[in-house]
Amino acid sequence: MGVETPGSQSSLHRANLERVVRAVRTAGSLTQAEIARTTGLSAATVSNIVRELKEGGTVEVTPTSSGGRRARSVSLSGDAGVVVGVDFGHTHLRVAVGNLAQRVLAEDAEPLDVDASAAQGLDRAEQLVRRLIDDAGIDPGKIIGVGLGVPGPIDVETGTLGSTAILPGWAGTNPRDELAARLSVPVHVDNDANLGALGELVWGAGRGAADLAYIKVASGVGAGLVINGQIYRGPGGTAGEIGHITLDESGPVCRCGNRGCLETFTAARYVLPLLHSAHGSDLTVARMVQLAREGDPGCRRVISDVGRHIGSGVANLCNLLNPRRVVLGGDLAPSGELVLAPIRESVSRYAIPSAARQLEVVPGALGGRAEVLGALALVLSEMGDSTLLDGHAPVGASLSA
Repeated sequence: MGVETPGSQSSLHRANLERVVRAVRTAGSLTQAEIARTTGLSAATVSNIVRELKEGGTVEVTPTSSGGRRARSVSLSGDAGVVVGVDFGHTHLRVAVGNLAQRVLAEDAEPLDVDASAAQGLDRAEQLVRRLIDDAGIDPGKIIGVGLGVPGPIDVETGTLGSTAILPGWAGTNPRDELAARLSVPVHVDNDANLGALGELVWGAGRGAADLAYIKVASGVGAGLVINGQIYRGPGGTAGEIGHITLDESGPVCRCGNRGCLETFTAARYVLPLLHSAHGSDLTVARMVQLAREGDPGCRRVISDVGRHIGSGVANLCNLLNPRRVVLGGDLAPSGELVLAPIRESVSRYAIPSAARQLEVVPGALGGRAEVLGALALVLSEMGDSTLLDGHAPVGASLSA
């Protein structure tokens, strides 16, 4: 085989193949006309490349319509490989298995003890991944990679979980390397808010938005930032820690050590005790939302106050980054306008008027699945296009052991 040289016809053809694969991989599916617009390649070139990729088993082509005209939709082949998503929350573990055509093949969730160690949690994840793969009859050799979500800041260079993680027994651990050692497949790790943003961007309320912020309010508060269609993590991996914006320097002490952080006015463990006298100490956010929707005045007031505080943080994001869309996820999202209206009110009050006018605030479409679907999307975004063109080694074979 001859060696490809820069600028040669073969290297140009290879580059065009990768451009088409990358466009389809990122979008999930595109018509050939959309591929041409996205890549800048001519319609004839795209048609020839799609034919070649289809014959090689990399993509599949199905009839569709676009603008009232017949068209052909191109997506990655469901047989080209499998990816796994793992999401650790404050009290849950969720795993999903999907193919490269962005179809979920299997999914399950289990409760997780917040006080469990990282080793215990990762052991549970390994067991659940193996069970789903086995139950779905998937060849472990087709697994290309695993996406892992954890509730805390991740050092982008080392993969180490920061000290402000929601799971106390996980701080300072390297869940990426530890899960990779268990499963013998490449693992990509990110915090839960970033993965929520990816999930909503690919499958949910963020579709079509190149610039957005996903706000997750649960046991903590975080933001996943999408700029020009890409997750922005910052050089240290801590971009989007909106929960630690200071609202009141004399406020409650936050787990980060500062006082009056946004999280101390919005996270579940701070706001639920406000309602314990009326609804008992076993009150959950889901129950609070239900009661609020049924008209309970105390629950409605607490949710409204939380919305106003979140809106203050969103206003800061508007002034700094000017996103087009904010997607609210986490446990409060089902409260709908009870929380969204106060968020919009605070944004209108505190954000630069031009930024506030351009902003759309919407609830997430994926609910509790946003992060695990984002974990699948993380693998798809991180994998190299050459993996699909050249085939991949059966790195997942040990899963069947």
